[in-house]
Amino acid sequence: MITIFAPAKVNLTLHVVGKRDDGYHLLDSLVAFAGIGDTLDMEPAAELSLDVTGPTASLIPTEGENIVLKAARLLAAIAGVKTGASILLTKRLPVAAGIGGGSADAAAALKGLSQLWNVALSEERMRALALSIGADVPVCLAGKPTRMQGVGEVLSDAPALPPAWLVLVNPMVPLHTPAVFKARTGPFSAFDPLTESPADAKALADALGARRNDLTPAAVSIEPVVGEMLAAISAADGCLLARMSGSGATCFGLFATEDAARAAATNLHAARPNWWVAPAPLLG
Repeated sequence: MITIFAPAKVNLTLHVVGKRDDGYHLLDSLVAFAGIGDTLDMEPAAELSLDVTGPTASLIPTEGENIVLKAARLLAAIAGVKTGASILLTKRLPVAAGIGGGSADAAAALKGLSQLWNVALSEERMRALALSIGADVPVCLAGKPTRMQGVGEVLSDAPALPPAWLVLVNPMVPLHTPAVFKARTGPFSAFDPLTESPADAKALADALGARRNDLTPAAVSIEPVVGEMLAAISAADGCLLARMSGSGATCFGLFATEDAARAAATNLHAARPNWWVAPAPLLG
């Protein structure tokens, strides 16, 4: 059996810098990953199958357009694989949450099944395959701090990030990406990448604070609870920065230490037990 961890994707910054003729928006985003996520267990089988367990399993289809099955079928087709695999997805992340849960799962499936099926695609072909599955799949396949541009297909290494902790918060209300982009108004932003490695968590917060997530106002207009989460996270002791990830609805707080993050998570969960709250290290 092969086990692959699918960490939550976190957009530390997200600038909308333009729009293509086909309607897709162009981004400039600093993407990192958190030490919490889903897990995929894969083993050989005659046919391809998917079972889902975990806290949010009931929200995941196990047939049809499931993104893990889509990734598996496309990989098998491009590599000429004739056998199957039994896949068990342990789902811990909220759905339609702006932290790349489905994309991370698809990327993990590509990694694990490549091992299981002894497939060795070039990096270029694997990245193209990942992009055909979804815009966030290539960066999740990279799995490290990355500057993401275009619609998700232009990736470059980001500066190293310092040790830090995150508290991820989601209201358990799905927020769908197309609706958020449609609601976005105003001019496009300038490119503003992080070019140097921050010395510590406070320096990282200062660097991020000079930038933003351009989709936040649109997300708040659709789901005002996003604004409530940002206010609650900002008020937590030790919070250096509060921001929405991706198109929402998940927001995060940046903390310097594990103790501060865990204390904040405990207090946030106590105040809003219906929210999903998870402390996790920033994977640098």
